[in-house]
Amino acid sequence: MADFRVLVMLILSLVSVCVESKYMVYDTAQGVVKDKVNVHLVAHTHDDVGWLKTVDQYYVGSNNSIQGACVRNVLDSVVQALLADKNRKFIYVEQAFFQRWWRDQSEATQAIVKRLVSSGQLEMINGGWCMHDEAAPHYIDMIDQTTYGHKFIKEQFNVTPRIGWQIDPFGHSAVQAYLLGAEVGFDSLFFGRIDYQDKAKRKEDKRLEVIWRASKSLGSSSQIFAGAFPQEYAPPPGGFNFEVNDDSPIVQDDINLFDYNVEERVNDFVAAALSQANVTRTNHVMWTMGEDFKYQYAESWFRNMDKFIHYVNKDGRVNALYSTPSIYTDAKYAETNTWPLKKDDYFPYASDINAYWTGYFTSRPALKGYVRMLSGYYLAARQLEVMKGRNKTGPTTDHLGDALAIAQHHDAVSGTSQQHVANDYAKRLAIGHKEAEKVVAESLACMVSPKPECASSATNIQQCPLLNISNCPPTEADLSSGKKLIVVVYNSLGWKRSDVIRLPVGSENLAVYDSSEKEVESQIFPIINESISTRNYYTAAYTGKPPSSTPKYWLAFTAPVPPLGFSTYTISSTKKTASVKEEFYTHTGKDDIEIGTGNVKLIYSGSEGKLSRYVNSRSSIKASLKQSYSFYAGFDGTTGLQASGAYIFRPNGTYPIGSQKENITVLRGTIYDEVHQKINDWIYQITRVYKNKEHAEVEFTVGPIPIDDGVGKDIATKITTTIKSNKTFYTDSNGRDFIERIRDYRADWDLEVNQPIAGNYYPINLGIYLKDEKNELSVLVDRSVGGSSIVDGELELMLHRRLLYDDGKGVAEALNETVCVVNDCRGLAVQGKYYLRMDPVGEGAKWRRSYGQEIYSPLLLAFTEQDGNKGTNFQVSKFSGMDSTYSLPDNVALLTLQELQDGNVLLRLAHLYEIGEDKDLSVITSVELKKLFAKRKITNVSEMSLSANQGRAEMEKKRLVWKVEGSKNDDEPAGQRGGPVDPQKLVVELAPMEIRTFIVTVGKTLSRRLVSSDISLQ
Repeated sequence: MADFRVLVMLILSLVSVCVESKYMVYDTAQGVVKDKVNVHLVAHTHDDVGWLKTVDQYYVGSNNSIQGACVRNVLDSVVQALLADKNRKFIYVEQAFFQRWWRDQSEATQAIVKRLVSSGQLEMINGGWCMHDEAAPHYIDMIDQTTYGHKFIKEQFNVTPRIGWQIDPFGHSAVQAYLLGAEVGFDSLFFGRIDYQDKAKRKEDKRLEVIWRASKSLGSSSQIFAGAFPQEYAPPPGGFNFEVNDDSPIVQDDINLFDYNVEERVNDFVAAALSQANVTRTNHVMWTMGEDFKYQYAESWFRNMDKFIHYVNKDGRVNALYSTPSIYTDAKYAETNTWPLKKDDYFPYASDINAYWTGYFTSRPALKGYVRMLSGYYLAARQLEVMKGRNKTGPTTDHLGDALAIAQHHDAVSGTSQQHVANDYAKRLAIGHKEAEKVVAESLACMVSPKPECASSATNIQQCPLLNISNCPPTEADLSSGKKLIVVVYNSLGWKRSDVIRLPVGSENLAVYDSSEKEVESQIFPIINESISTRNYYTAAYTGKPPSSTPKYWLAFTAPVPPLGFSTYTISSTKKTASVKEEFYTHTGKDDIEIGTGNVKLIYSGSEGKLSRYVNSRSSIKASLKQSYSFYAGFDGTTGLQASGAYIFRPNGTYPIGSQKENITVLRGTIYDEVHQKINDWIYQITRVYKNKEHAEVEFTVGPIPIDDGVGKDIATKITTTIKSNKTFYTDSNGRDFIERIRDYRADWDLEVNQPIAGNYYPINLGIYLKDEKNELSVLVDRSVGGSSIVDGELELMLHRRLLYDDGKGVAEALNETVCVVNDCRGLAVQGKYYLRMDPVGEGAKWRRSYGQEIYSPLLLAFTEQDGNKGTNFQVSKFSGMDSTYSLPDNVALLTLQELQDGNVLLRLAHLYEIGEDKDLSVITSVELKKLFAKRKITNVSEMSLSANQGRAEMEKKRLVWKVEGSKNDDEPAGQRGGPVDPQKLVVELAPMEIRTFIVTVGKTLSRRLVSSDISLQ
C-alpha cells in the first residue's frame, strides 16, 4: 500500500512538472525552400453570396436550421487569428460580404485590417462583388460586378487584386480567362471544377496547370497562367479539415495527454504532399485549406496549420509554409518552366459518368430573363445619369448595380439556389430597378424640360416594367377626350437605329405623330385571349392586385432614334378606324401560306400548318426550315442513380410536343405579320416577320409545365434545316467570342461518350449557329439558355425546366417553380423570345453582332400625358448626346458611360468582331472622343485596366510573361492592339475583340451635363 502511495505521488509530481512547462512557440516563419517539395497552405473560406440562405442570412448567421453559416463570424474570427501570429495568412474573395462587415467596424478595427492587408497577411483575391458564374452571365455584367468590387478595394486599401479565384463555378469560360483574367491585370487564375475525364487525363500528364490562351483575336497578349485543383477547392484527402465540428484528427502534440499523434499526422501530410507533387509540375503545390463558410472559429484551423508547419519542417522531407495564391504564382514563375497551352474553354463540366452540369444553363429562365433585362436597363440608366448629372443625395443607379452584381453569383443567375433565395435575388433587383426608374424619369424630364438646368421640371415621366405581359397603364389610358400620350424613345446604342415599338392600347382609333407633327405609319393588332390571361395573373402576382383595365389592341409603329439619344412621338385619338387583316387556317388546306412583306418570307405548309421554308429575296436564300417542340423526361433518381435537377441535365427519353397537324392564325399588317400557333394547352407561340428586317422573331410562352404524370420535364425547341453541318456548331462565350463545338468531341482528351445529349449542351448568352459550304443558320437569344446541335443541320434551345427531384449536388430542393396569387398556385410560365436568320455562308456575323446589341439594349420607353389643347411643351423633342454628324462605327459598342462619385466619367468601348469573322468589319477601327463627348470639353483621358482600378500601362508593366511549351517567344501571336491615345486628337483605336477602358475628366468651364439649353435638335 505504501508503494502504491509513492507511485501516485511520483505521477502527480510528473504532472505538476508538465503543467509548469513553458508555453509552446511554433516556428511558422518558413518560406520557400529550394529543392524540396514546397506545400503552400492557402487559408480560405468560400462564402456563397446566397445559395441555401439569402446573402443577408449568410452574413448575420440567421436561418441556421438550413445551414450553420455566419460570414460575420468568419471575418471577426480571422482578424483575431491573424493578429496572433504575423506569419499567418488568409485570402478573401466576396466583397458583397466584406463591405457589409467593413461598414460595421470601428475606425480602430479598420486601421488594424488595413495593416493586415498592407503587410500581405490578408489578401483580397478575385475581388469582385461575388464569385460570378461563368455560363449564365453576360460579359458586361461580369465586368460591372468585378469593377464594383475592385473599386471598393482600391478606395479602402489602395491595392489591386492580382489573382483570379473561380473555385466553385461549374465549368469555366474563355471570356473569364482572357477578359476577366488577363485584361483586369491578373497574373494567374485558379479554379476547382473541370470535367472528371479531363481532370484524370491532366493529372496523368501533369497538365493541370497551363497557359490559357482563350482569345483567338488577342492571342498571347491576353493569355494567363491557369490552374485546376486536383480535388476541387477543399483540403487534400487525408483529414485536413479543422472547423470545430469537422472530424479530421487534429495535431495532438501534448505528450502528457492521450492520443499524441504528431508522427502519424506528419506522415499523413508528407504522403498527401508527395501525392499532389506527382501530378504537378515544379516542386510547388498549393493546398486549399478551407471550404464553404469555414473559419467561423479560425483559431481551430490556424492552430493546426501552425503545428503542421512546425513539425513537418522539423521532419524535413517536405517544406510547409503559410502562403497565398500570389506567393504560389510567383514561386511557379520563378522556376522559369514552360507550360502546356490551353485554348477555348472548360465546358461542359461533368463530375461523373451521368452528372453533366448542363441543366443550369437554363434553370430558372424567368430569373435569367429578369437579370438580362435589367442589365440592359442599367447600362441605359447610367448613361442618362451622366447626361443629367449624378444626384449626390439620390436617387442613383447604385442599388441596381449592387443587386445586379449579387445576381451574377454562381448560385444566382445560374438558377441553382433554393427558391426563397431566388425570390430574394428578384426582390433586390426589383428594389434597385425602382430607384433606377426614378433616375431615368428625372433625367428624361430634365432633358425635355423647357426650364434651364432642369429647375423644378413638372414633366411626369412614367415607365412600364410589365410591358412584356401587355401591361402599360399610361398607354391604356382613354385618349378620346382629347388628351395626348407622349412617348419618349431612348437609344443607348452608339449608332442610329430604327425599331418597331409595340404598345397595348384600349382603342383602335389612334394615330402616331413624330416630333415634327408628321403622322407616321402605324398598325393595330388585337391582343389575344392567352395574353390577357397571362397579363391578369402575373400582374396580380407582381403588384398584389389585378389590373384595373384591359387593353384590346397592340399599336405598332417604327421609331428611328439617333445614337445615344431619344426621339419623341405623340399618340392621339383619330376618327379613322384601323383595319386588321386576320386569317385563320386549318391544316386541311392545300396551298402554302406565305408570311412577310419584305425581303424575308416564311412559308408554312397548308396541309400541316407548320413552318416549312425560309426565303430571303435579297440574298437569294431559299431553304427548308422547320421548327418543333419536344421535352426531355427528367431522370428521377429514385433507384439511387443520378437525377436530373437544378444543376444536372440527365434526360430519360425525348418526346415530341404538339400534333402532326396544327391550325394557325395569321395577322397581316403594313409593318409586320404575325403567325399564332397554340402548340398545346401550355405552349403558345407568336412568330413575327418585319417588313424592314431580315430575320424572324419567335415569342414563346411555355408553362405551367404539367407534372401530374409524375414526370419532370425539360422543354426544348428545335430548328431544323438541310445544312450539312458535319457535327459542328458554334456557341458564344458570355456573349463575346464564338467557339467551335464538335458533337461528341473534346480537343483536350479522347471523350468517352456517356450522355450523348446532356454532354453536348453548351451555355448560350448571345447565340448559336451552324453552317456548311453554302448557308448558315443563326439563332439569337434574349437570356442565358442551354443549347446544342444533337443532329446535323439542327439547332435546339432548352427554354424551360420543371423537375420533381433534387439532383444531390447541394441545393436540396427540386427545381419546381410555382407562383401563387391568393390561393391560386400554378407552375411558373415563362415568356421569352429568340430570333432566327439564314444567310449565305460567311455573311451572318453582321446580323449576329449588330442585332445582338439591339437585343441586349432594347429601346427604353417612357411616357407622359399632355392636354390635347396644347402643343408639346418639350424644349427638346429629339436629341443625341454625340455630335449631330457622328455615330460609332458599326463594329464598336459603348459598354459603359458612367459618372463616378468624383465627377469623372468611366468609359468603355468594345470592338464587336473577332479576327476573320467578317471581311469588312474584322478590322482595326477608331472612335473620336471629341465627337462622342460633343457637349463637354475633355481635359484628360487616362487608359485603365478593364476594371478601372489601375492604369493600363502600369498593369502591362508588372504583368508576368509566361512561356508556352514548345514555342519560342517570337512565334507566339500577340494579337493586334489599338495604339496610344493622342491627348490632342483624342482618337481611340480598337482592334478586333479589344475592349478599352478610360477615366475621362471633363473641364469645369462647361456644364457637366450633356444636356444644356443650347442643344441643337437633330
